[in-house]
Amino acid sequence: MSQTPDAAQALAERACAAMFEHDHASQGLGIAIAAIAPGRATATMTVRQDMLNGFGMCHGGFITTLADTAFAFACNSYNEMTLASGIDAEFLKGAKLGDLLQAHACEQSQAGRLGVYDIAVRNQHDELIALVRGRSYRLRGKPVAGA
Repeated sequence: MSQTPDAAQALAERACAAMFEHDHASQGLGIAIAAIAPGRATATMTVRQDMLNGFGMCHGGFITTLADTAFAFACNSYNEMTLASGIDAEFLKGAKLGDLLQAHACEQSQAGRLGVYDIAVRNQHDELIALVRGRSYRLRGKPVAGA
């Protein structure tokens, strides 16, 4: 039985809140979930001094972490525990101190337990910083938020 759009959105919001409450990694990096919907999520992060590499640019690992966070929230938005099975990242432009980065994750395919998501990371000027493709694996019978 299919859910109504409102019920699916409410479920995505519940799963997001339950996940974020225990996501100390994202909280510690100042990552926030700006938007959530079934199969979609937007995460934001401001580049801090402690995120800069030896060239004064945001370390790629932090950009990847932001993208991975948006990916995680998008693929768990159906309230079924889903894990990353892999990601591929392409860095297109550097990010600098003070940049507000937004990672937009969008489901491309969901077949059985396997999913594919594309994540675009952009700065506050809407410049494309990175493109990431994530692959997910959904566990059965493990809700993110209680029933």
